[in-house]
Amino acid sequence: MRKSLFIVVILLSYALSALAQWNDAKWITVGEVNADVPNSWARYRKDVLIKSLPEQVLANICVDSKYWLYVNGKQVVFEGGLKRGPNPTDSYYDVVNLRPHLRKGVNSIEVLVWHFGKTGFSHIDSGRMGLLFSAPAIGLVSNSEWESRLLAEYSECGEPKPNYRLSESSIHYDARVAQADAEKPYVASKEIGKAGDAPWNALHERPIPLFKDFGLKKVKFTRTEGEKEDTLVAHLPYNMHLTPYIEVDDPEGGSLIRLQTDHIQGGSEWSVRAEYVTCKGKQSYESLGWMNGEILYVILPHHVRVTKLQYRESGYDGLPEGSFHCDDSYFNRFWKKGLRTLYVNMRDTYYDCPDRERAQWWGDATVLMGECFYTYSPRVHHLMRKGILELCAFQNDKGIIHSPIPGNYDSELPAQMLASIGLYGFWNYYMNTADTLTIREVYPAVCRYLDVWKIEPGGLTAERHGAWDWGDWGDHRDMRLIYAAWHYMALDAAARMADLLGKTQDAYLFRQKMTQVKRGYNACWTGKAYRHPTFTGDTDDRVQALAIISGIADTDKYPAISKLLRTQKHASPYMEKYVMESLFQMGDGEYAMERAHERYHHMVMDSLHTTLYEGWLAGANGFGGGTTNHAWSGGPLTVIAQYLMGVSVREPGWKVFSVCPVPVRFKKADISIPTIRGMVKTAFQLGETTDVYSITVPRDTHAYYYLPCQDAAQAKGAEAYICTDSTVQKEGRLCLLLPAGSYKFKVRK
Repeated sequence: MRKSLFIVVILLSYALSALAQWNDAKWITVGEVNADVPNSWARYRKDVLIKSLPEQVLANICVDSKYWLYVNGKQVVFEGGLKRGPNPTDSYYDVVNLRPHLRKGVNSIEVLVWHFGKTGFSHIDSGRMGLLFSAPAIGLVSNSEWESRLLAEYSECGEPKPNYRLSESSIHYDARVAQADAEKPYVASKEIGKAGDAPWNALHERPIPLFKDFGLKKVKFTRTEGEKEDTLVAHLPYNMHLTPYIEVDDPEGGSLIRLQTDHIQGGSEWSVRAEYVTCKGKQSYESLGWMNGEILYVILPHHVRVTKLQYRESGYDGLPEGSFHCDDSYFNRFWKKGLRTLYVNMRDTYYDCPDRERAQWWGDATVLMGECFYTYSPRVHHLMRKGILELCAFQNDKGIIHSPIPGNYDSELPAQMLASIGLYGFWNYYMNTADTLTIREVYPAVCRYLDVWKIEPGGLTAERHGAWDWGDWGDHRDMRLIYAAWHYMALDAAARMADLLGKTQDAYLFRQKMTQVKRGYNACWTGKAYRHPTFTGDTDDRVQALAIISGIADTDKYPAISKLLRTQKHASPYMEKYVMESLFQMGDGEYAMERAHERYHHMVMDSLHTTLYEGWLAGANGFGGGTTNHAWSGGPLTVIAQYLMGVSVREPGWKVFSVCPVPVRFKKADISIPTIRGMVKTAFQLGETTDVYSITVPRDTHAYYYLPCQDAAQAKGAEAYICTDSTVQKEGRLCLLLPAGSYKFKVRK
């Protein structure tokens, strides 16, 4: 009883501490009108007298759904707020430092709030327009003293409306209404709750950086005259998240201008667009709801003159810091498109695509995380942790986890969920970040989900379909073995988590189950391939690949599997990455690169798109509607980094890593990989008589470097670093143990 009371006191103290930062702040909404409708916009403002400026002024800001913050007339935050929620009930809030924007004397604070008013695949609607604001250092809190006004100039566009997966509306803005209402008085805001109250509930600090605003940029355009309207066409440098900005002169007023991109239909479904109705004369407008695309279209009446067209790119504040170059222009192009596709699929969460859904499907997220570790700034690790915690926070009372989250989709895709919690998901995150705290937080959820899965008497994973029996796009899916392989790797990851957390008995039980699943899986070996006895389609290349990368298949099966993978090509781009990886593991890297060159060729060489597709083809010929911006198709970036260039983490947080290059297809290649401990660099250049290998090892790390030779006499400069530890040797390789520094080795042929 005493222990329970102690825990209650601790939790209560934590809750009170969390609420203290809000002081007496109240949730406020616009007075005397109903703002709780879809696509409502309101402006809130307050003047504050500051006699002396503190060293730091942190403002806590929470809204449903998005806000733009202005201090003394200057924009301080472009699109603040995160889509709800961290769990099915709660909300996120931002912390913004106002100090650089304040002055002694009277300061004006203004917040523009956009209330989505709709739940979708990436957002849970609270049902209320509201603002909660607290800046304790200057005594400023939201309450009825704030003035506010519902902005009648905003409404929704007509048909076609965005598809049901999106919580955002297409924004219609009427400048005539804005002009007529400009002198209307603001009204006192209405207090509707305090921090912690429903429907926003508990508040969680934003776990990712504020979005990056790249600023307004000019863009050239052509104007084509049509029968009824003209169309401005502006080609953007690449697929991006953008808000369009126009300056026009309309001698009449009341003209409808439509703004949209070439991605107005995300493969098959309508995405967001914008409309602007002019007032009379010269005017400017920026539509604040971002859209994505490579071409911006402005459709307008003949008589309206456009004096300026610009765009504002925005996105996650974490950019590519690594690089890859080789002597093959195709794979350089592949790498560049992969990086762009990654960026356009990051914002509030990881996306499957930024136009059709903006949804955090965790099959996608698992692949995207893997790519990011080898390409993007460690700042994206915050987005990973956010997604991992959300996935587990949405677990239902039966132990089922599902995605996309956050949002209203509550159906389980079993194979994706197993992949998420497994070696390529949660455990890969831990190995790259050494974030034990997150593993400790999610471990109970992992255990509860694995309890859902049973094993047949013969050892194989028992049949489960979940809500959607999806293992991959493509055809000839041997689902029983697809599920079993992912189950095996999820058990493997759980056992490693248990080891990390000192849960010895759990680890033992997980490994017992692994042994059973492996036995049942290998019972499905025909002598030429893995096939479940009930499967009637062509032999599944995915199943063979999963058997290799999981460790289920012994090396004696490699020749047969490698041969089979030359004829069976059923995997979609989602699973092809794992096929490619399995080929490298079997020592068939040359064919892995050949197969990648063949299968990804259309999307890589497509000159009309700067991103990679969802399926092998796009549009009606693609899988699932066929978007042209699915980052799961960048999976080969990870394989090139890990296997061709040979760089892989060995101990958590890159304290120790390995480099074992497999120089196939290229004569020359180099890569830089941003890790939490610094940049790892390695390169090779093959010559007629001598090959040159180089590596840079960051501070406070060391690397096992495997030169492709057996004798130190072949490798100039290697003698001083030869590693004699028998447990780390690789056949046909000279193992070196390298402390921090830069090295170059010349290997005679």
